[in-house]
Amino acid sequence: MKRFQLQIIVSVLVLSISALIVFSVASKKETVNVSVSAKPIEILEPVLKVKVDQKNSIDSYRGLGAWVDSFDADPNYLRGYATVLPSDVIEMSENKVRTLFLQSSRSKDRSNKLISDPWYLAEFLLNAHASNMDVVAWYLPKWDTSDGEDLKRILALSNFEVLGHKFDGLAVDIEWNDDDLEHQERSARLVELSENLRRNLGDRVLGAIVMPPVVTDVINPNFWPEFPWADLENLYDVWLPMNYWSFRTEEHADPNYYNSENIKLLRKNLKNRDIFVHPIGGVGLADGTALPDPGEPLATINDLEGFVSSLTVSDAIGGSIYDWATTGPVARKQLAENFVLIYPDSYIGE
Repeated sequence: MKRFQLQIIVSVLVLSISALIVFSVASKKETVNVSVSAKPIEILEPVLKVKVDQKNSIDSYRGLGAWVDSFDADPNYLRGYATVLPSDVIEMSENKVRTLFLQSSRSKDRSNKLISDPWYLAEFLLNAHASNMDVVAWYLPKWDTSDGEDLKRILALSNFEVLGHKFDGLAVDIEWNDDDLEHQERSARLVELSENLRRNLGDRVLGAIVMPPVVTDVINPNFWPEFPWADLENLYDVWLPMNYWSFRTEEHADPNYYNSENIKLLRKNLKNRDIFVHPIGGVGLADGTALPDPGEPLATINDLEGFVSSLTVSDAIGGSIYDWATTGPVARKQLAENFVLIYPDSYIGE
């Protein structure tokens, strides 16, 4: 692998130097020859880094995160044009985002691979790491056990590597109920997948992206009855409830209450007050600037204070807004300012 990569670099350097050695600019009156000298190719030291220290830490879930899904950026799923580009990680980093949560595979992916288009993943991964950001790959299982698709896709993400760079974390989006399964069977398949992941991944840090308990326990108990919290508690390392208050009405629409109550119920359901929680708020944060229409009600920048307050009182290790494309530039800046204040240790050395 190293030899092959080195050959690529050498070939590129040879072509580049050859192109520069002699070229001519022609006009009707004269020709100007320009020469460029360079050190012999054999004494140039290759600088490509092919081995990277890999993280496997809960730290990837601390501080501020940013979310990108396939419909934002994956060429196979765009609805016209990309709303997030790999180069946007520079702006994320400037706005104190520590971790990019990137949808990296889909069931029956249009790339016809177990993971999304590798070039798409590689661009985001390399750009993020160059900007000192972590990347957590996430996937939405649909409980098809006929060929073990869900397990194969997540394991493929755990093995994905480009020039020594790998994903810093993995997260399972546990919400799919648009199937013909009885809830007992769906729960059994979820537990089986989770157990197989833990068995195959060992101590690799795993995140569970879950429905907010205010929805599953209070508002709509039929969404997923008897959700198997107890069976999952020891299989995941960090919990990411989807606390999208912009969907809710009356008291549930208050970001402080809604986020805090979901975290409280989550810990109660798991019977563990010490679990690591990284809640996801939103949807979006509209701040008066033009934003893509997600087809869903957006939260507003006025909700930010309540959301941040709830993170503090609930001892969350971090937080984020779903998603980056629907969070306005003013809101991004205010998020950054708030998160540096409430999670100062996460930004030491940056």
